[in-house]
Amino acid sequence: MDIRPIRTDADHAAALKEIERLWGAKSGSRNGDKLEVLATLVEAYENSRWPVEPADPIETLKAHMEMTGRTQADLASLLRSRSRASEVLSRRRLLTLSMIHKISREWHLPAEVLVQPYKLALKTRRAKAA
Repeated sequence: MDIRPIRTDADHAAALKEIERLWGAKSGSRNGDKLEVLATLVEAYENSRWPVEPADPIETLKAHMEMTGRTQADLASLLRSRSRASEVLSRRRLLTLSMIHKISREWHLPAEVLVQPYKLALKTRRAKAA
């Protein structure tokens, strides 16, 4: 097996080409082993070359609502508070563990995405003065 580390984008392209050639090889065979090793190397290179940042919980929640046809009113019903739903979506209130649990359980959104830290919206001068 002639396998080398993937250090450049050219190495990456060559590894992808070889993976395509080996695709469907029987697991445990010489080609199957080569495919598995190459896939592991490609994954490691891609993770270091193009790291994926953790998803923003509020943007994820909004995207999920849009994709599933849910509205702010649906979130308010789930959280049992219109104002709480509004404050969460406008980043004026952090999601609590209780909210995360309800959203995760009822809407099947992974809790590990919702517990990621995120920033609240800055208060306006009028709100600070009040």
